[in-house]
Amino acid sequence: QVQLVESGGGLVQAGGSLRLSCTASGRTFSSYVMAWFRQAPGKEREFVIAISASGASTLYADSVKGRFTISRDNAKNTLYLQMNSLKPEDTAVYYCAARPSWTSVTTKGGYNYWGQGTQVTVSS
Repeated sequence: QVQLVESGGGLVQAGGSLRLSCTASGRTFSSYVMAWFRQAPGKEREFVIAISASGASTLYADSVKGRFTISRDNAKNTLYLQMNSLKPEDTAVYYCAARPSWTSVTTKGGYNYWGQGTQVTVSS
């Protein structure tokens, strides 16, 4: 069992930055592929970015390439999302999620564990 808790969301102006964190309980964090998804009002939850269990591999949605960076500290059981050059269209609730394998990592259906989400609002 893994419990995920996100933090770091808030209100920021366009062009600004935010850093989200996701802290995991349990001793198996380092064995999980981790990802961030987001859901804007009235829209489906969408894949944003993922990182392999070791941190060696990452995958980015085209919409965030060059602006967002994912990282993890397995010693601290923590996942991070550094968001730079934020745009109003980045406004959403951001969720971290965990799954056992890299296969179909962009598909939300394969994730076993989800956090409760943290709101990110970008004003124009």
